[in-house]
Amino acid sequence: MDLITLSDAIGEKNTLAAGGLVVGVLFGGLAQRSRFCLRAATIEFGHGAIGPKVAVWVLVFSAAVAATQSAIALGLLDVSEARQLAATGSLSGAILGGLIFGVGMILARGCASRLLVLSATGNLRALVSGLILTVVAQASLRGALSPAREFLGSLWTVEGGAARDLLALGNSGVTTGVVLGFLWLFAGLWLAKRNNVALSIVVPAIGVGAVIALGWTFTYAMSQISFDPVSIKSVSFTGPSADTLMGLINSPTLPMGFDIALVPGVFIGSLAAALIGREFHLQRFDNSTGMVRYIVGASFMGFGGMLAGGCAVGAGITGGAVFALTAWVALMAMWSAAILTDYIIDNNPAWIKDRLTSNHYGA
Repeated sequence: MDLITLSDAIGEKNTLAAGGLVVGVLFGGLAQRSRFCLRAATIEFGHGAIGPKVAVWVLVFSAAVAATQSAIALGLLDVSEARQLAATGSLSGAILGGLIFGVGMILARGCASRLLVLSATGNLRALVSGLILTVVAQASLRGALSPAREFLGSLWTVEGGAARDLLALGNSGVTTGVVLGFLWLFAGLWLAKRNNVALSIVVPAIGVGAVIALGWTFTYAMSQISFDPVSIKSVSFTGPSADTLMGLINSPTLPMGFDIALVPGVFIGSLAAALIGREFHLQRFDNSTGMVRYIVGASFMGFGGMLAGGCAVGAGITGGAVFALTAWVALMAMWSAAILTDYIIDNNPAWIKDRLTSNHYGA
């Protein structure tokens, strides 16, 4: 059954939701199996090692670039109208938001996507952190924190079009994107082999990247057959999570669409993978973990992700796969801030750790 037939049968919005659900389930299951985590990769890299966690991240990123650029080259995808390239962007938002997000990612022990994946495996710390992140993201998008986000985002803007396209800025095209994607993928495979990363990790990691391309091509295909405007997009978490939560709170029924179904899809996919792999078990806050660092970290990620135009996946992988300038700037800022924050927490006075792990809020 093709998309036109399916849309005629269940409606365009329901078809978008079904696609978002499928993309989410695949992402959640594959991310859980591959242990894909930007935080883990930055810590490993910051400690002077290019080991298995960095290898997994490189595999995901390179597979996303290679698959997305190949889809463009084959005529299956046109991202010229995607928000990451067509709309006016914010370099100040990408820098400041990326830095804030990177700090929060270390404090909360996971980025937005990782928290969602972990929450489905029984990690209650990740679940609580994810809810806080979502509330702060909504406040940053439309609530009390939106004036601050808008002010910071307006400090340094860049026009949409060629000015936001790294390939265009480099006087190159999609062929360069395809070549770079596959070169990085080969590098990731070499790193995985050098670090003895199991095939059961390598294949799902490549699959995560391929799912990013699937999201792009699906929403583009829907935009070509829909009577109503359809945004060309792929996997992201800060905005969709906020919209999903607010939809659940404010309305008895959710407005159907790609983003609304994506988040529960990721949860379902991760839960299924955890149950199949017998890895589901409850993890709570305790005296060794505390709550303060998670609350602060999640709040930073909620605001930083909205300011940067996406989370570690939404900007770093999805936006990076289409060579959006602001996405790459945000990603570099996330890496830099995460490495520095981990260094500060691990190598500076004990009172920093004590404050972040203490459950005694009055102390």
